[in-house]
This record gives sequence, structure tokens and C-alpha cells, in this order.
Amino acid sequence: MGVHKVRKKRECAHGYTLWLTLRNTLPSSLSFTEAERRLKENGPNVPLEYSFPRWWHLLWNSLFHPFNMILIVLSAMSFIACDDANGCIMLILVFISVALRFCQEYSSSKAAMKLSELVRCPVKVQRCAGRVVQRELIVQVDHRDIVPGDIVIFEPGDLFPGDVRLLSSKHLVVSQASLTGESWTTEKTADIREDQSTPLLDLKNICFMGTSVVSGTGTGLVVSTGSNTYMSTMFSKVGKRKPPDDFEKGLKWIFYLLISVMLVLVTIMFLTDYLTSLNLSNSILFAISVASALNPQMLPLIVNTCLAKGALAMAKDKCIVKSLTAIREMGSMDILCIDKTGTLTMNRAIMVNHVDSKGMPQEQVLRFAFLNSYFKIEQKYPLDDAILAYVYTNGFKFQPSKWRKLDEIPFDFIRRRVSVILETNERQPQFSGRFMVTKGALLEVMRVCSYIANSDKKEGISIFSSDDYNRVLNLSEELSNEGLRVIAVAIKKLGEEASNGIKTSEEGDMIFLGLITFFDPPKASAKEALRRLAEKGVEAKVLTGDSLSLATRVCTEVGIRTSDVITGPELEQLDQESFHETVQRATVLARLTPTQKLRVVQSLQTVGKHVVGFLGDGVNDSLALDAANVSISVDSGVAIAKDMADIILLEKDLNVLVAGVEHGRLTFGNTMKYVKMSVIANLGGVISLLIAILFLKYEPLTSKQLLTQNLLYSVGQIAIPWDKMDGEYVKSPQKWSEKGLPMFILWNGPVCTLCDVAALLFLWFYYNIGADLDEKFFHSAWFIEGLLMQTLIIHLIRTDKIPFIQDIASSPVMCSTLVISAIGIALPFTPIGRIMEFTLLPFSYFGFLLILFLGYFVLGQLVKRLYILLYKRWL
Repeated sequence: MGVHKVRKKRECAHGYTLWLTLRNTLPSSLSFTEAERRLKENGPNVPLEYSFPRWWHLLWNSLFHPFNMILIVLSAMSFIACDDANGCIMLILVFISVALRFCQEYSSSKAAMKLSELVRCPVKVQRCAGRVVQRELIVQVDHRDIVPGDIVIFEPGDLFPGDVRLLSSKHLVVSQASLTGESWTTEKTADIREDQSTPLLDLKNICFMGTSVVSGTGTGLVVSTGSNTYMSTMFSKVGKRKPPDDFEKGLKWIFYLLISVMLVLVTIMFLTDYLTSLNLSNSILFAISVASALNPQMLPLIVNTCLAKGALAMAKDKCIVKSLTAIREMGSMDILCIDKTGTLTMNRAIMVNHVDSKGMPQEQVLRFAFLNSYFKIEQKYPLDDAILAYVYTNGFKFQPSKWRKLDEIPFDFIRRRVSVILETNERQPQFSGRFMVTKGALLEVMRVCSYIANSDKKEGISIFSSDDYNRVLNLSEELSNEGLRVIAVAIKKLGEEASNGIKTSEEGDMIFLGLITFFDPPKASAKEALRRLAEKGVEAKVLTGDSLSLATRVCTEVGIRTSDVITGPELEQLDQESFHETVQRATVLARLTPTQKLRVVQSLQTVGKHVVGFLGDGVNDSLALDAANVSISVDSGVAIAKDMADIILLEKDLNVLVAGVEHGRLTFGNTMKYVKMSVIANLGGVISLLIAILFLKYEPLTSKQLLTQNLLYSVGQIAIPWDKMDGEYVKSPQKWSEKGLPMFILWNGPVCTLCDVAALLFLWFYYNIGADLDEKFFHSAWFIEGLLMQTLIIHLIRTDKIPFIQDIASSPVMCSTLVISAIGIALPFTPIGRIMEFTLLPFSYFGFLLILFLGYFVLGQLVKRLYILLYKRWL
């Protein structure tokens, strides 16, 4: 029982083939056996196979971080050199970092998989069954199991499971917003033969995968499924791995910098120590400890903790974060591209006004539009609900109980209007008797009108002249340019002989009353959300498939500048240079195809050097979502949009994004605090060690002491993700600065080294370390000074204000500083200190440290002010 083959095919863009006409005989249903064979042959009915990463892939990605690799190598070297304690501590740091990132990404992936399961839906299909006598049955099949040749049955609310050639239809209205981005519906009918020149998405007898039934019913032959559908042609560029962002590139730069410095300094220190002590094993352990101290051990942990903390905070704001790095990118985002429908607007029709042919409000127009919507039964459209809601909420009392319905001529796609026959016994002559009340598309209603109502004239009606015709068309165009949709209303008084069974041919010689206007209103929260985004330096650009007039009207309502607007067809006429200039300048880009949205996003990224976010929920948004730095969708979006998205909103509200931007900047800022602090402190500390070992001719700290200092310092930095940020910092997009970080290190690094050298000179001259060669005393003093320096540096680096006076760190950071400092100072006085070969220090040394760190903060603040004066910002 195979399907009859079609005669003719049409070649479309991307090699997509669409079969247009069928044989005269209707196709028969597939048998279950034939359907299974075709399913094996064609594969599952999905436009793009997307497989969520397996747990071992996530684990490998979490482990394979440059700084994790350094720690693993150093750990292995420690074990080889019989320094098990050092090796174990490094492995513990790696384990904590990897476990945290793996758990967060695994839970996010599982949440996204659950969302993808929600889009599966059953489809009604005709199938044949029976060994001897074949009988047609209507069964429900999962949309993934639909095959070419299936005959599907659809009704309001259904999604088309493939590209479908209509076999029968009754008042079928389809939403193609997921493909075109246009919010208004389109009529489809089986009883039409389209011309080859008809644009693909304008074909009336073809329904495409991913579109949905708004109203009406019908049956259709599935001609394409899976990767052969029109939807799949949009995905030829989808799925390519995004290039690393600036932050990841910056981390690689730090990695290579530290590796280079490590190879040079560690080699020098190993040779110096060995030539001085002639103890190879101790020199190797000391060199490994120095390499460990130079490596920002906590960087993977801090980065992942900041991201995980941001993901948890965004989850409370009803966001599912699929890619942790997207949180950081949200902090850098300076342009947000959004679709209009459902994002800025409510995605529903609201009636605005009722006007006569001259644009003046006229209650009679509303009265008969209301009666038509109230009494029609065959089909209810959202526009009917909008009219009824307008009448009820505005206190109009048209008393439908005094009217009686006699007949109805339902809407069809040839006439594009609906008529009802009503009767009333009201005493008012203008409302007594029987009436035909018609409303529908403007041109189709005017076509059956011979008269026009004139409320400003005594005679009330006049002949519908060509001047009247042109005036109504101009009025309709003006309303459309304001972003309004219009339908026309007309009436005709019938004689007593009119009865049930009236025909469409009697729709003629009617009186044109006027127009009803509708609008898809903006969300109340959208204007406030866009204002808050603008305050944070995020510019909104609207990329929509809707008309320019409608998009402009909505953008004006929500406060988006509309002085620079353009349409997709106009963009196509521009050369490359003009295209880029226009895209950078324009705030509203309407009537865009999916490919044009992609080009706009790429232009903003490559030419404008912007970090671009894209919020979309339709198939037509998938290309742009895949290309954007931050791709955002909603849980009500189509499957492919959610697959492409880094972040999924559980509420389609821009205020959620405002919170996401704040979390992103907080995450970025705290991560950068550690990056700046660790690079400066580690480089400064190792250079100080090199100066000390050249000066003293022995190790300033033993490998055991250096490891303990490094461990205490590293543990103290775990609180950084819970630090707060200056209010000014989160008001503007934050990006990795390729030139900024090296200059920042050159300015602030020497301050740490100067203080270390000052401590060295004080110990040398005041306590006469050089003469007595008291290594234990020097080790104890250098250990405490170095630990306090590395612990306190966060307070100077974290803010552009005066630390502890103009700005105080968060409670977790303050507690961490106090605890680690107290442990470091107390350690020489404990049994553990004696095991580590520390000795007691005089109180005069702690007095010197107080003066030293006061001087450090004064000098550091002076350098900070000079840096800000020169570069206009604190990195």
C-alpha cells in the first residue's frame, strides 16, 4: 500500500526539493510495515540531529585545562622526587576544580535534555492494517516516527511534522512565525494550484515543518521529513564550534607567559640553589615548589566557582545555563539583538479603534463588528476575541440578546470574509429588520460594497465612488504605517423574503461602514527592562521578520530609537562596506530572512568588535543563535532554538536578562580579581625569591615552607567568588583587555617586589642576618611577610577606591583574610611550626610589618591613582 508518486517537483534554495502536484488519484495510506521500512531508510524525523555531550566528554573538558595540566605535571614531579605531600595537595586542588565544573555542566545538560523532551508530540496519521482486507485506521505516532508518504490529520494547535502537501482543508489558518518571524497568520487551502514563480513561503497548498495550525482542520501528504525539509536548509551553517572568546584567549596568553617565566626563573633558581648547597634532591624539590608557587593553582577552581555561583543565581531568576562560559560573556555583552514578537510584545491582538471611512471614531462600525464576532460559530479567530474583549471592557451595551441569528456564510480563503444573517425587532428603524453583517480583509470587503456610510451627511449613505475607494485605501495605508492591522466591516439590509440557506452570491451591493484596527501591544515590563539594559551599556537592536511599520511602532512604544531603520530587501542592495556601516548604525532591522539575521550578527562581531547576544525562539532565529556570543532562547521556543541556545529563559521577560547581565559582570569581575592578583603576587613573589637567593646564597624558604605558604594563600582565595563589585563596575560591559593586563602587571607588580626587598634589607641590617647566618629566623620572618603580602594584595587590587576606608570587601573575603593572616602569624609559635623548622620572632618585627604594609598600601594607592589618571580606568 505505497503512496502514489507525484509528477512534478520544484527546486528551491540550498538544493531543497519540493513536490508540488499530485496525481489525479489521491494517495493511499501507508501500512505499518512500509512505514517502518521508510523510517529505517530516512532516519528519525528531526531537522538536525543534536546529541547532548556524554558525561565522559564533560569530565574530559573539565580536566583538560592548561593550569590543571601544569599542576598534574608538577604533582607527578613531586611524587618522583619523593615529595608526596606537595604532590597530594596539587592533586586535591585539581580534583576540586574538575569536580565542581563537571557537576555544574552535567546538571545543566540534564536540565536542557529534559526541556528537549517536552517538544515531542503525537501526530494523528492514517495507516493501513489487516492481512487480507486492508482497513484504514487513524493512529497517533510520535513526530520523530513520521515518514514521507504518511497522510497526517491536523487540527488547531497541531505542529506540522514535516513539509506537507494539503489534500483537504477547511478554514485552515497557519502560523509561520517560527520560519518567517511575522506575527500574523496566513491562510492555506488544498484547492489551489500554485505557479512556479510563487515565493516558497507564500505557497497556499504547502505547510512547512515547524509551523502550526491556528484554526481549521485538514489532511495532508508528508512529502519531506528530517534533513530533507525546508527547515533543515537553514542549518547548513549550524553546529560549527565557536571560536574561543577573548577571556579564553587571555588565559592562554597568561599560560604561555607563566610557562616562559617558569622555565627561565625556575632554571636560574635551581642552578643557583644547587651551586650554593650542592644538594641535588633539595634543589629539585625547591625548584618544583617555586614552579608550584608561580602557577595560579586556584585559577580553574576560582573561574569555575564564579561561573557555578552565577549559574545558581541565574537559576533562581528562572534561567537554565547550558554553557557556563555564557555567563561571563553576558558580562561582556554590549549589544543585544532581539526579535519583536513575544519578546517586546505580548504576541496577541488587542483592538485599538473603530473608525469610519474618514478615520473618525464611529460606534456603528463597532456595533456590527461585535455582532458578527458574537454570532459567528464556524470559526473563532483571535481577532474576534479581541473585538469582544474591547466591547465588554469599555462598557458598550449592544444587547446581542435582542438579535437572532438566521444563517452564516463562513470564512474561506477565496472570499476572505465572513458574513452572518441577523434579525432584530428593535424599534429604531436603522436597526430593525434583517441584516447581512460582513467583516474581513479590506479589499475583499470593498469588492462587494456599492455604497458607503457617511455619518456627516443627512442622507447617511452614498454611492461608493472611486474617490471613496482611494480615500479608504490611503487611510488603511496610514494605519498600517502606524503598525496597526485593519479589517473592514460592511452591512446590507435584507428583505423579509431572505431566509436560511442564503448563498455567497448575495454578498453584494453592501454598505461599507469602516475599519477595525488591531495592535500587538508591547509588554509592560519591556520598556523598563530596556532602560535598565541601556543604563548598563547594552544597546538593543530589533531583528524581526515583521513589517517595518509594525516594528517601528512597537520600538517607539518601548523606547528604542527609530531614527535609523532598514529592511532586509534594502540591506541586500548595499555593498559590503555600506552594509557594515548600516548594521552598526541601525536599531530596527525588519523583514529579515534567517540568513540576513546571521549576517547582521556576524557584522556586529567582526567589524564592530562587539560582544553580541541574541534572543530568539523560532526556527528563523537558529542561525543567528548559533553565531552569537551569547545565544538565549525560551522554554516555549522551538526545539532547534533551545538546542542552539547557551541560556534558556523559563520566562520570556527581558528583566531576567538584566539580572543575567549583572551576574555576568559580577562573575567576570571576581574572576579578573583573582587573575590580576595571582599573576602579580606570584610573579612578584618568585622574583623576590630570586633576589633573596642571590643575596643570601641559601634558600629563602625550604620547599616545605614554600608549599605551606602557597597552600594557605591558595585556600584564602576561595572566598573571592563571594566578593562584591563596585556599583560603577557593573554599569558598563567588561571585556578582556589584551594590552591592559600586561600594563597592569608592569605597573603593580614592582610594588610587591619593592616591599619584599624592603623586608629583606630590614632583616639583613636590623637583625644582622648576613653575619649570623640564622636561616631559621629568616625563613620564619620571610614566610610571614610573604603570606601577609599575598593575602592582603586582594584588598588593594579589587577596587579603584582606598581599601578599608572608601570600600570594604565582602564578609567572606574579610574573614578569609583575617583567618589566613592569623594562621600564618601564629604558625611559628605552634608545634607544627617547630616541625616546619620555624623559630619565634620578636615583637619588633611585627611592628616593622605594620609599618611595611601601611607603606605598601600608600605606595600601591599612589600607583593606582597614577594608573587611573593615565588609562582612565582601573582594570
